Amino acid sequence: MSDEEEDYMSDAFLSKIQDVKPGVAMVRRVKQAMEREEQHKEKNLKNRQKTYKEQEKESREAALQSSISNENKGFALLRKMGYKAGQGLGKEGAGRVDPIPLNIKTDRGGIGMEGVKKRKAEEELEQYRQKAQARQQRETRSLEDFRSRVKTEREERKIEGDLRRSQRACEQLDSQKGIKDPREEWYWPKAGADDEEEQEDAEEEEPEEAVELTSLDQLQILTSYLRGIHFYCIWCGTTYNDEEDLCSNCPGATAADHE
Repeated sequence: MSDEEEDYMSDAFLSKIQDVKPGVAMVRRVKQAMEREEQHKEKNLKNRQKTYKEQEKESREAALQSSISNENKGFALLRKMGYKAGQGLGKEGAGRVDPIPLNIKTDRGGIGMEGVKKRKAEEELEQYRQKAQARQQRETRSLEDFRSRVKTEREERKIEGDLRRSQRACEQLDSQKGIKDPREEWYWPKAGADDEEEQEDAEEEEPEEAVELTSLDQLQILTSYLRGIHFYCIWCGTTYNDEEDLCSNCPGATAADHE
């Protein structure tokens, strides 16, 4: 390396380089541009001619902020009658102190339009509340009906199951005592298709005045028969020695008594 060439790693070479931080100059230029733009907007606002509405609003606010002067004829008459500034109206000074505030109307509706709109909004709100309440009542009734239907179906299935158990127990106990035919056809379970056809034929031959028993009625009659003849309770699953033993040890004659 010759003496005329400077070493770029030496202090003499580095001292000649300006300390420039990346981005600082750009941020400064952007800030100056924004300040110039704000100054330009303020200058335009000052030079802009105000509209008639703006002038009217400024003059109205200025008049409202200032009190009535003594040159006003109405105020002069009040002073002659004993009124003082800041005193309430009336003989005892208990009336209004401040003037009636202005309510500037900006739309083109009639004088009673605001009342009509308010009343209409209240009616719509009341209708919405009534619809929401009716919908809630319908949902509540539907839920209650569903629960009641499910509960009824569950109870019916339980009754059918207890009836089938009672029929099987009746057939077995009657057979043990040598009884070949049931007291009623439905006391025993249905044996097969042939018996079903015979039962259907018998039902067709029965007079129309015969009352058809429900499953609950059949269960009550059959359990009474089992308890009275065989001293047997289907819910206990026990055949007792006699009626006294049955009454003493069995909780009752229904399924609810055994729960």
